[in-house]
Order: sequence, then structure tokens, then C-alpha cells
Amino acid sequence: MDLSIAGILALDGLTNGAIYALLALATVLLFAVTRVIFIPQGEFVAFGALTLALFQAGKVPGTVWFLLALAVLAAAGDVVHGVRHHTPARRMALQVLRTLAWPVIASAIAIWAAPRGFPLAVQALLTLALVTPFGGLIYRLAYESLADASVLVLLIVSVGVHFALVGLGLFFFGAEGFRNPSFWDTRFSAGSLALTGQTVIIFIASLALIVLLWLFFERTLTGKALRATAVNRVGARLMGISSSGAGRLAFTMAALIGALSGLLIGPTTTIFYDSGFLIGLKGFVAAVFAGLSSYPLALVGALAVGLLESFGSYWASSFKEVIVFSSILPVLLWRSLSDPHAEEH
Repeated sequence: MDLSIAGILALDGLTNGAIYALLALATVLLFAVTRVIFIPQGEFVAFGALTLALFQAGKVPGTVWFLLALAVLAAAGDVVHGVRHHTPARRMALQVLRTLAWPVIASAIAIWAAPRGFPLAVQALLTLALVTPFGGLIYRLAYESLADASVLVLLIVSVGVHFALVGLGLFFFGAEGFRNPSFWDTRFSAGSLALTGQTVIIFIASLALIVLLWLFFERTLTGKALRATAVNRVGARLMGISSSGAGRLAFTMAALIGALSGLLIGPTTTIFYDSGFLIGLKGFVAAVFAGLSSYPLALVGALAVGLLESFGSYWASSFKEVIVFSSILPVLLWRSLSDPHAEEH
């Protein structure tokens, strides 16, 4: 291997690492706030990429019908909760309206816009509007009633949600893979390195989102409330911070990050209904490097995973996935020996 090949592999690894960094940050966020190890994070990636692909084909994406179905189920849950707690009819109706408003409006706009061939940027925004609400709705339907359960129970639920989303992805999108057009077709050359416009967009978007997340947690009251929930759920609840509201917001942010990652990675590889699992799992590996607790270490771990995958594909392409996933074994062993731990209460 000479320097030119090493440079190409490093650039490819850093590009993939930037995507994995976003997914790792979302994984750390969800675990810190809700104690959920969210296995299906990659499904948001696949849903984002495939939704945009169907918009490109002039079709109404199945995401629309899935979103409406989840919203109706969540609204039915609001009604059941209101009846059980004798909530006034007006207040119950307002809650149902809040639950249905965004999904119905976003779905109606998507149905109207799908056959009209709007520019790629507009279709990308519509994709984000459709996929982002999935996070809060999935939390409400699958996790909210189990918020105080053990981490193991929440992990088992995550596995079930993953299989459900993969099956529904096959139903709504089909088995065919899609590759989206690049957001920027320009190419830059520096010696043996060729930098595409899409790669530049990936780096800029990832860096911008990381900075925005830092500003959100450091400068806004809502971000500080999420941090408080992550540090001490009971204490945050005693201070008037809703743990349910924090969980819904955290899952919504994770869905937004996943959908954006799908838009970024869609032009670089063909995405199938089940492609999100491996992509999300690599983000999880990066989060494990950070102990599911540190955002900076998650970023470093994601870049390391990207580089390991890139160079591993050069030396042993058939075993690149094995190399990446095996890398967490020494990390887990080291953390098990070095970190104090006790039984969960």
C-alpha cells in the first residue's frame, strides 16, 4: 500500500465515519435520556433514503401511510388514556388534535407534491418532515409505558421494534434497492485524491449538526432539561421536567438525525429496506467506544470505525464487517475491568 491508496482509503473512511458519528450521537442521546439502546436507529436512515427515492420516482412513498397509521394509533392511545383518567372532553380533543396535526399535514403535502417533480432540495425537506415524527410516535407506542423498566426489557423491546420496522419497510418500499442522485455533482482533485461534492456536503452537514447539538444542549433551556433528565431522571422529574416529554423529544431528534443521515448516504450507496441495520449497528459500535455516555468520544469512535472499515475492506474485503464488529470486544473487556459497576435498581 502506497500513500496515494492510503489517502483514498482514509478519505473514504472519514466520509463513512461522519455518517456513523451522527448515528452514534443519536444512540448516546437516547440511552442517556431514556436508557433505551435503540437498535432500530438505522431504520430511520433507510426510511429517509427510500422515501426520497420514491419522491424522485414521482410516487407517493409508503412512509405517508405508515406515518398516518402510527398517528392514528397514538391518537387512540390518547383517547384511552383520557377515558381512564376522566379527562375533560375538550382537553382530550385538543390532545388528539396535537397528535394528528403534523402527520396529517405533512402527509397531505407529500401526497400532493409527489407527482409534481419538485427540486431535490424540496423533496429532501418533505422527507425530513415525514420521517422525523416517527421518533416521537414510536416512543409513545413502544416505550413510554415501559419508561421505568430495566435496560434489558427496553433492549428486548428495541429488538422487537427493529424486526417490525424491517418488515414494514419491506411492505411499504419493496425489496428493490435505490440510489439517490447527489446533491452536488462537482468534483475536486488534489493529487491522487478525488473529493466529490457529496462528500463535502456530508462533512459540512455532519459538522453543522454536531455544532447545533452542542449549542442546543449548552445554550437552550430545553437542552439543559434533557441533560438534567440524562443525569438524574428522578431528580429532573421532581424539578418539574417531564420524563415523557424528554423521551419524546429525544426520539424525535434521533429520527431527524437518522433521516438526515439517510439523505446524506443515499447518493453514495444503494439502500435497501434492510440496509439500515448494518449502518445503524456501526453507529452503535462507535457509541460503545464512548461507553454510551460521551458525545466527543462517540465522534472519535465513529471516525475510528469508518477508518477501520475502509482499511479492513482493502486488506480483507470479505471480513470487513467481522473486523468492525469484533473491535468492540476489547473495548467491552477493558470497560468491564476498569469501570465500577453495580446492580441496577
